[in-house]
Amino acid sequence: MLLQLTISNFAIVSFLELDLRPGMTSITGETGAGKSIAIDALALALGERADPDTVRPGADKADISARFRIDKLPRVKAWLSEQELDEQDECILRRTLSREGRSRGYINGTPVPLSQLKALGALLVNIHGQHAHQELQRPEHQRALLDAYAGHHQLLQQASQGYQHWRQLSNERRQLQAEQSHWQAQRQLLEYQVAELDELALGEDEYPGLEAEHKRLANGAELLKDCQFALDVLADNDETNALQLLRQGLKTLTELARMDNQLAPVVEMLDGSLIQLEEGHSELSRYLDRLELDPARLHEVEARMGKIMELARKHHVPPAELAGFHRELAGQLAGMAHSDERLRGLEEEVAQARETFLLAAERLSQSRQRYAISLNKKITQSLRQLSMEHGRFEIRVGADADAGFSPLGIDRVEFLVSTNPGQPMSPLARVASGGELSRISLAIQVITARKVETPTLIFDEVDVGVSGPTAAVVGKLLRQLGDSTQVVVITHLPQVAGNGHQHFFVSKNTEGNDTQTRMQELDQPSRLQELARLLGGNRITANTLANARDLLVE
Repeated sequence: MLLQLTISNFAIVSFLELDLRPGMTSITGETGAGKSIAIDALALALGERADPDTVRPGADKADISARFRIDKLPRVKAWLSEQELDEQDECILRRTLSREGRSRGYINGTPVPLSQLKALGALLVNIHGQHAHQELQRPEHQRALLDAYAGHHQLLQQASQGYQHWRQLSNERRQLQAEQSHWQAQRQLLEYQVAELDELALGEDEYPGLEAEHKRLANGAELLKDCQFALDVLADNDETNALQLLRQGLKTLTELARMDNQLAPVVEMLDGSLIQLEEGHSELSRYLDRLELDPARLHEVEARMGKIMELARKHHVPPAELAGFHRELAGQLAGMAHSDERLRGLEEEVAQARETFLLAAERLSQSRQRYAISLNKKITQSLRQLSMEHGRFEIRVGADADAGFSPLGIDRVEFLVSTNPGQPMSPLARVASGGELSRISLAIQVITARKVETPTLIFDEVDVGVSGPTAAVVGKLLRQLGDSTQVVVITHLPQVAGNGHQHFFVSKNTEGNDTQTRMQELDQPSRLQELARLLGGNRITANTLANARDLLVE
């Protein structure tokens, strides 16, 4: 419940601090005094959109904080825990708004985005505004009211999850079908290309190897002649060769190194060169032994390379990249085959998901119909208490053929009413009388509020168009509602205000160019005076005081 509301520099409020109690709190005041300012400020603390013009003239910023008791609100405590915010028995929501339009929100002193303020605020306070009857005419709002009354959180979640899963699979199927339609024209060509490349069976690194082999085979005679010449120069020539000359030179330098050891490094280097020259000669000999002139193999290699280059030109890729291109085309074709298989599987999954959603939606629909019957009786009874003796109310729940499936199920929920004998049931939006619509709206709000889990309910002049004995019934209904939840009522009716457990009076004072709104809690004598003022205006008589005393519920 709301324990305290503190307002600084908001609109024509310089500073205001309200301490609220359980039960029903009445707020009254003179016309134009700003009875709704505290509610407007609270709405800001709950994350509603802000207007920089609401900052009090002459001030840099407005500051609103609302303190709530949450020790008996497990949903609120669970939400705070999930958001990793401080979770105690009390919770403070704060909002600041600068004249430049900068807005900041805080929960228990931690800066938070306004979306979090709004999410938490929806769990703490439900504000029924002056124009709630206009909102009530919208079918989606009617459905939301019925669901809130019935406590359909879990059923709505199941329906929403089922719907989202069905839509996700349906979208995947639709995308695959579109892709397949696009691919169909390419599939035959792709199959032919892959078959042709499959027949070639080009290895991943085959072409570079063929190029090297071709170069070797094509130049075999020249390699043979020149390698033989190199062997002769190195060691095979009997008259003179490099190895023979190097050995002679090394022998001479070895002898000289005995006379001058400065030649020792030279001897060491030449000795290493001799070893390398001998190894090079041996390796070249082995190479020459393996070297063969093979015209048949050369022809095979040239034919293979010719086929590769022909297909490479056909597909506009370098020969060395043809194997990768083949792999890419084969992957595309395999993807098409997988797509076919996935599409067949999706047909079953979509059908199953649709069935799962429909089962959840049907459970939700059946529950809506059960609670609609219960709500019909209660609201009809309440209408008759509100001086609509022949009033009848009905909630019609049926499949929404126009909207089809949605995360909220398959139903269209419509509020119907008949206010006169013999009059057929008609949609609430077609009720002509503003007073009747106001009373119907009030009955619906009061009845549904009893089942909604929000701990604080605010009614901002929802009793407009109500008077006399009907107003007294409204006051009793709101007081009864205050027995189970905290109710704050802004009203101009003494019959309603007199039912409050707590009463605040709003006044506006002007001194020079300065205007301020103030709110004060009234004690018993002051309440009698205020009720008498509401009954008879500024002229308070013994009769109006006596009537006020009759209206004041202690």
